Amino acid sequence: MPDETIRSNSDVVLIGAGIMSATLGVILKELQPDIKIEIYERLDVAAAESSDAWNNAGTGHSAFCELNYTPEKADGSIDPKKAISIAESFEISRQFWSYLVQQNKVPSPDNFIKSVPHMSFVWGDKNVDYLKKRFEALHSNPIFADMTFSTDFEQLQKWMPLVMEGRNADEKLAATHMEIGTDVNFGALTRSMFNYLEKLDGVSLFFNHEVKKLRQREDKSWRIKIKDLSTGNTRKAYTKFVFIGAGGGSLPLLEKANVPEGNGYGGFPVSGQWLKCTNPEVIAKHQAKVYGKASVGAPPMSVPHIDTRVIDGEKALLFGPFAGFSTRFLKNGSYLDLPLSIKRNNLIPMLAAGYHNIPLTKYLIEQVRQSPKDRMKALREYLPTARSKDWKLEKAGQRVQVIKKDEKEGGVLEFGTEVINTHDGTLAVLLGASPGASTAVAIMVDLVSRCFTNQIKTPEWQAKLKTMIPSYGQTLNDKPELLEQLRKQTAEVLKLN
Repeated sequence: MPDETIRSNSDVVLIGAGIMSATLGVILKELQPDIKIEIYERLDVAAAESSDAWNNAGTGHSAFCELNYTPEKADGSIDPKKAISIAESFEISRQFWSYLVQQNKVPSPDNFIKSVPHMSFVWGDKNVDYLKKRFEALHSNPIFADMTFSTDFEQLQKWMPLVMEGRNADEKLAATHMEIGTDVNFGALTRSMFNYLEKLDGVSLFFNHEVKKLRQREDKSWRIKIKDLSTGNTRKAYTKFVFIGAGGGSLPLLEKANVPEGNGYGGFPVSGQWLKCTNPEVIAKHQAKVYGKASVGAPPMSVPHIDTRVIDGEKALLFGPFAGFSTRFLKNGSYLDLPLSIKRNNLIPMLAAGYHNIPLTKYLIEQVRQSPKDRMKALREYLPTARSKDWKLEKAGQRVQVIKKDEKEGGVLEFGTEVINTHDGTLAVLLGASPGASTAVAIMVDLVSRCFTNQIKTPEWQAKLKTMIPSYGQTLNDKPELLEQLRKQTAEVLKLN
């Protein structure tokens, strides 16, 4: 028989033990050491969903190779704004992670980050022209100054020998190359940060605890009802601030919070699968993250890439992801997640977004219907000599893309991450997917500035932020000397090439 309700009080409650909650928890504890934090996670370990190494690309989304961050405008020119913004955000992550390593708050960087070149690779006249224009639009910016472009067959063979095996020298091919790319194991990094947090006074981490209700009280504080899944006990947590960073589980929790800022938001789940190489000889031939162009109608998370990974000290090779559709919002979720998320306030945006994204629906249906032969055909566009016996299919993570109200369209499907916070700054929610984990530090610093408006203005918080993130309050793309200095420093600390 379950015991009586347990009650607790804290300054901050973090829901979800992923990279976002870990990052926010560490930042807040550094800024205010006496802050009291409680963290609740439905599963029995940290980083088991979107932050897990096998459930995300681990690219260190720095916009070096992801073509979806540099759209081609109607006039044929390339818009580099999003790529520059994401690259700036990744530099912030590198600085913060370096601080954690230097202060011995996380173990050796070997556990979570490795140097792996980032490349974009295309074929055909139209795509080669696009990549050249993209290179020209990016290369003129200091943050992308190290990028190189080539159509030379021999140069491409040096950069990616496995990709070039079996190709003809007269094929129209092109690639860009960024030597300073990285592979990040966000699962390992997240668990390291939680291990650090758990040792600190005033931090409590609860696994197997599922949030059932959230209600704001008259004094603007929050009462959260939580079920201990291992004992059946109920817990009531009282707190001044709530962050919901539960990946695909964030939308249902936002709806439970019943705040006006959440009205009109919906979610569209997209699942994924990888082809994973099982042949060590093939794995050894490739040392890069090679991204291509997405199919028409494909979501950004489905941009195909042949991807060197280093997970728990072992080198791996993945291709994909292949998109799919499931009504679950989490890999470990319920098939009722999508239908139960449809409410009166988001019905019109969701229907409108569905109507405006028919190509996406068609693409997902085609992906679900793919046979093993179809998937190998897609792989051989990147690796012409690939053999079926060297690859096996693995399930990847579940993502929920944001749907929100739009005055013109009725509702739009957003690809990216979005932070929603209440006007009183007592609750914040992170929705969406890519580039997510790679830009977690910039996202959480922005969240702190929105929700802790008085504290962040204090000299103490300002000084500490500049200690953790030396470029805090500045942009790096217009300060090449500072950019070069910080890249060099972070590369040394993080043991990068």
